[in-house]
Amino acid sequence: MNVTRFDPTDTFTPEEMAQVRARSDVTGLLCVAHAWIVIGASMALFALWPNALTFLTAVILIGSRQLGLAILMHDAAHGVLMRTRWLNEWVSQWLCAYPVGADTISYRHYHLKHHRSTQQPDDPDLGLSAPFPITRASYRRKFIRDITGQTGFKQRREQFRRAWGGKELSIAGHLRSLWNKLGGVLSANAALLAIMTAFGKPHYYPMFWLLPNLTWQMVITRIRNIAEHAVVPDNDDVFRNARTTYASWWVRALIAPYWVNYHVDHHLLFYVPCYNLPRLHALLLARGFGPRMEIRKTYREVLTQAMAKPEVQPA
Repeated sequence: MNVTRFDPTDTFTPEEMAQVRARSDVTGLLCVAHAWIVIGASMALFALWPNALTFLTAVILIGSRQLGLAILMHDAAHGVLMRTRWLNEWVSQWLCAYPVGADTISYRHYHLKHHRSTQQPDDPDLGLSAPFPITRASYRRKFIRDITGQTGFKQRREQFRRAWGGKELSIAGHLRSLWNKLGGVLSANAALLAIMTAFGKPHYYPMFWLLPNLTWQMVITRIRNIAEHAVVPDNDDVFRNARTTYASWWVRALIAPYWVNYHVDHHLLFYVPCYNLPRLHALLLARGFGPRMEIRKTYREVLTQAMAKPEVQPA
């Protein structure tokens, strides 16, 4: 079944449409710069005051900004992070996608299918939401796998296995395949290691790049996936097959960076930059769409709903 689309021209004035659609090179660059400044400051925090608390704080903040880089890459995949096309593509690849093991171009092809078929049988992301609701015990097991790095390691291992190519290839063929598919990722991560080495901290690369990427980023990526489409009330209604979740400042800092929580709004108008989503949300509420939209007040409320499946009692 095809989901009915929302026609904003029936609702908003041309001036309002121009406001929410406005893309800015400066704002896009500031978002990316903000992510990297937080990452650098988190490492500096531990360097200045090395203890267990600053270590944990740095891992959580860096993992949150790694998700933030993936979110900014997502905007660039829609072509809206920045106004200048070549800048949108270059910054997305080298400063957002490659450092966290992603690729804007391949993600774009995959992700646009998700927008065309949201919550439908041919939605490539359906597997992320279809299993819910689950039991609390099931989520606990997933959380443990995420926070201990098991999920992240499994994903990276599969990524390298696919990039290595089939058994029929020679060693040179394997290396060519690996470079063709992961050359940007390997180069960006080599640059990060080189920068940390230049500061006399090569050990910060596994401590404060790989570790957050394999642990905290996996935890909050799962939360993001659950909040966006799991246990939505109507898979065939564009206002209710995605979810907007309100977030306090500390939730935005640690779990939902760069306005990713405005997800039903994003699906209604996916060409709106993330930094304009709060304005779009306010316009939708002002036009009376609030009761029709799937909105939750907190991520805790969403997770409670996602874990509502009763535990199986022994006979």
